[in-house]
Amino acid sequence: MTDVGIVGAGAGAAAAAFVVDGTVPDADVTVLEKSGGLCGRAATRRHDDLTYDYGANYLKSDDDRVVELITETLDDEGLVDVTDPVYTFEADGAVSPGRDADEHKWSYRRGLTQIAKRLFSRTDATVHRRTRVETVRRVEPENTWELDDADGATHGPFDVLLLNPPAPQTAELLRTAEWDDPLRETLVEAVGAVEYRSVWTAVLRYPFALDVPYYALVNTDKEHAVGWISREECKAGHVPDGETLLVVQANDAWSDAKYDDDPAENVAALADHVAEIVGDERLADPAWTDHQGWRYALPEGGVDRGPVDSARDAGLYLLGDWVAGEGRLHAAIANGLDVGERVAYGI
Repeated sequence: MTDVGIVGAGAGAAAAAFVVDGTVPDADVTVLEKSGGLCGRAATRRHDDLTYDYGANYLKSDDDRVVELITETLDDEGLVDVTDPVYTFEADGAVSPGRDADEHKWSYRRGLTQIAKRLFSRTDATVHRRTRVETVRRVEPENTWELDDADGATHGPFDVLLLNPPAPQTAELLRTAEWDDPLRETLVEAVGAVEYRSVWTAVLRYPFALDVPYYALVNTDKEHAVGWISREECKAGHVPDGETLLVVQANDAWSDAKYDDDPAENVAALADHVAEIVGDERLADPAWTDHQGWRYALPEGGVDRGPVDSARDAGLYLLGDWVAGEGRLHAAIANGLDVGERVAYGI
């Protein structure tokens, strides 16, 4: 039997577990996830009759393997495609047509978390939620891995260990790991060098429909406090007819500066910005709001793959969008598929 431990239940981890469980006949996969949810920043919440993706906004069709996985391999029931285009706006708030109007922008009627849920449901993996890993330990001479969680429980031993948290959290796990190998310090340096952008998100509900020709607005010059505004009502099944639900993501500088400020004040400030950008003063007064801060939202680039590749010799695999080098959901899934195949075939 091959015992596989995975830290984090993001989209990449779900894809890797799916491949390993379906390819290695005797694989026993255990996943430890610190939160109560699945799919990492591809997160979905529900409130009354609302469903909304408040982290990643949608899944792009930029990778053929991911497209086949979502549309053919997995059940595509409830898969929805946003057909309205993404427009742009500048620092002065001027809105213009013009970005990726023809590409797929997928979610599900029940939200993006369906990706991880459907992948894990096709496996026999054991998923422990609300389980925060605090210590990674290399066990010699068995050449296995053990994990200690915040409640004092030990998990393992694992023949193979996959680490899926964002790079800063993965670097901290490696920094404190009980692993006497020069490669550990090299990995810490490489993973710790990956920079991240923070995103502070407001969710704004209104009892009226917006008459605009776009699904979303993106700030292309990155000089505005708001980086992104999208309309969840463009996703079938997410918002009641005749209503508007906006997901508003602040830019990195604003998010860093305001991250620990009063959430109500942050939401109000972002609503004011939205009213000005969209040109509708009613948007400054939402009927209901939600919010979320993402400290490690988007990697600025990829990791030095040399140390990451070397770690495979010790049965240690790192995965996620930051390993892929692109802060996109499809990139995380594709990287997970790749890592899963490497584990399965020992490459």
